[in-house]
Amino acid sequence: MTYTRTLGCLRCAASYPDPSLELVGRGCPACEADGVPANVLPRYDLAGLEAVPVSDGEPGLFRYRALLPLAAGTPAVSLAEGATPVVELPAVAKRLGVASVVVKDETRNPTWSYKDRLASVAVTKAVELGIDTVVVASTGNHGAAIAAYAARAGLRCVVLTVASVPSTMKTLMQVYGAQVVALPEPRQRWTLMRELVRKFGWLAMSGHADPPVGSNPYGVDGYKTIAYELADQLPSPPDVVVVPTAYADGLVGIARGFADLVALGVLERSPRMVAAEPFGPHAAALATGAEVAGPVPYQPSVAFSTASPVGTFQGLSALRSTDGAAVAVPSDEVVLTAQRELAASAGLYQEAASATAWPALATLAARGLLPADSSVVVIGTSTGLKDVGATAATLPEVPVIEPSADALLAAVGS
Repeated sequence: MTYTRTLGCLRCAASYPDPSLELVGRGCPACEADGVPANVLPRYDLAGLEAVPVSDGEPGLFRYRALLPLAAGTPAVSLAEGATPVVELPAVAKRLGVASVVVKDETRNPTWSYKDRLASVAVTKAVELGIDTVVVASTGNHGAAIAAYAARAGLRCVVLTVASVPSTMKTLMQVYGAQVVALPEPRQRWTLMRELVRKFGWLAMSGHADPPVGSNPYGVDGYKTIAYELADQLPSPPDVVVVPTAYADGLVGIARGFADLVALGVLERSPRMVAAEPFGPHAAALATGAEVAGPVPYQPSVAFSTASPVGTFQGLSALRSTDGAAVAVPSDEVVLTAQRELAASAGLYQEAASATAWPALATLAARGLLPADSSVVVIGTSTGLKDVGATAATLPEVPVIEPSADALLAAVGS
């Protein structure tokens, strides 16, 4: 087994034994005291391995169990997540002047977002630890995924959200049986979660530090499997991977997966990681060399799933270690235009937060940061069906016409 049963701080390298439940969602106490909150993530021993071990008898992403932070005998909590396709976009590649652009379409997961990868591993870990209740702060995707996998495992799930999230997101969280409550202010969710974890021993499925460190460290490593799959699906490793980003759980997990592949000798190098974010806290910190990302000015955003004024040390660490970049995409109009254009030209309807990747990629190209031979992967994190209202507001009314060809042509044009 390659998991060492230790968690390591990304900043100071301190080691903590698994389980250290008081650190889940809080991060390293020493770095917190230094004023630079940092997540603690699982450590592995890859000595003696020359490839990614695959267990063909395991469901979903648990075929990669040897590189996940789980005991060998823990039953997998799976809904057949993972194994999502890559979709080539040659017209986009031509327009950007690069060799290739593909989407890793994570909307094909059971709850239609890549959060299922985090949820499957984090909830399985909760079962391993004998936890009966999980709690998560979420505006939708994260909460829906945790609720679904908690239902699969027979655990109670409590979701702390905010009143402003779209009704579809609330429905998704509730329909899986979660107990969902909304708080007036987003940061109040973290305060309440800390109290619930401390008083009742519930396991945090998302972060509750303020400033944030990132999510449940076991769940973050569920995203490693995206890198393992890409290594099998693509003819050569990508040069750039663009990830819609808030607290950078997905970006960090994918970067860790590529680092595993380099350590195993499967790849010679890791791709450059790029964070697409509405307001740019990671971009600002990269520009100044800061250890803390944000806060930066912010406003209501259609990309509510990632619309955070603050980033994380874990995100900065992944970006810096891969010579990566972060791009702010604050305009709702730009994001919704990209969403519509991708749907109408490529048949891919992505949530607004996911659609921020496309203007970010165009910005990199305009800055001359994408060489002509670049191969690019964009992580399509979630479906636009989770907030149809935002899209519908940008589309014309459907006309009602008489049943004749002339009426049709008058309505739609020749």
